[in-house]
Amino acid sequence: MSVTDPHSLPVIKNLSPPVPAAHRSNTITNPRQTKPPRPSRLGRIWDRVARVSSFPPAAFQARRGHPQSPRLLTHTLTFGCNARCIMCDSWQLPTQGDLTTDEIHSIYKQLPRMDVVRLTGGEPFVRRDMSEITEMVGVYLRPLLIHISSNGFLTDRIVTFCEQRDRSIPLELALSIDGVDGFHDHIRGNSSAFRSVWDTLATLVPRQKELGIQLVVNQTVANNEGLIEYERLHQRLAPLAVEHHLIIAYAESATYSLQRDRAIEFSNSQGFDSFADFEPAALQRVVELAEQHAARLPLHRRVARNYYLRGVRNRLLGDKRTPNPKCQALHTHLRIFPNGDVPVCQFNSQAVGNLRSESFAAVWQSATIKAQRKWVRNCGGCWAECENLPSAIYTLDLLRR
Repeated sequence: MSVTDPHSLPVIKNLSPPVPAAHRSNTITNPRQTKPPRPSRLGRIWDRVARVSSFPPAAFQARRGHPQSPRLLTHTLTFGCNARCIMCDSWQLPTQGDLTTDEIHSIYKQLPRMDVVRLTGGEPFVRRDMSEITEMVGVYLRPLLIHISSNGFLTDRIVTFCEQRDRSIPLELALSIDGVDGFHDHIRGNSSAFRSVWDTLATLVPRQKELGIQLVVNQTVANNEGLIEYERLHQRLAPLAVEHHLIIAYAESATYSLQRDRAIEFSNSQGFDSFADFEPAALQRVVELAEQHAARLPLHRRVARNYYLRGVRNRLLGDKRTPNPKCQALHTHLRIFPNGDVPVCQFNSQAVGNLRSESFAAVWQSATIKAQRKWVRNCGGCWAECENLPSAIYTLDLLRR
């Protein structure tokens, strides 16, 4: 594996060439010139009240497996990445077909308002238009929360983004740190990975309240050495009082696979093929530590953490597929790929349509998406946090003991 400097790699800006008008039926000449005004404070309050009041009937429909208008958007802005992680092939995927800024704006104009918008990659901050994209999220989608996951390498760019963004919408910024010092560098395939992300973390921690952000650290454990690193990293994070999330890496993802348009079949009955064969006693200890650390979190975050950890423990140590919420892929959960494709989920990258060339309404009501929704309802269930937590929230399975 080659080790690279994260600051020496090119940064993406509108890599895709303009799309001929005949092939983009849902675009306009310059959508940024016609964007609506920002909602007033009263308008934002009304949005929140309407969103909360609509949740119970939405949850009822979700539990019954009925499709409805999406409430959560996960937008993979680019597969381009300045890391070379051992558990991810994103950096090997092409970026030449990524949606332009104008195309993203045009797509967002068609979408319903969202409860939460998650912007991810690859590494989303390699796009120079992150501020514009996030502004359009606020203007058109009006979420209650924006979540951005990042490797934290581009410190100056990330800090400037946080300083200049619209602070009326809370931002959760999840930085990936898989261990301390050289171990993290090895996992991320960058000789200065730990130094870079730690600079970002240390710069933003004292400014969280000022900038309207909440920082969390996601630690992806891909091998037994990573289990050892969990406690070391937690001790290093303790003086910063930053949430520390344990995530167990799964063996492969259709989203980040070099083989496109695939549906992964799990080799076991639990729906969780882990990246490594973990030593059971070590895994048991780390899960217990993570549960102890979660006990200090606010109630809603503690419930979510423990739900995920319970699923990890049951699947990898107890041979049980529980919890197993009714999946919300293509139901309340909408995913968009960098080229405008709408995939099924993290483990099924087959596209049900493309928002560069089709309207959202046409894709969301197509015969193709109806067939894939049937696939979702017949799926035995996975245990990727980015899939199971949305499903648990929108079906209220999160509250099940």
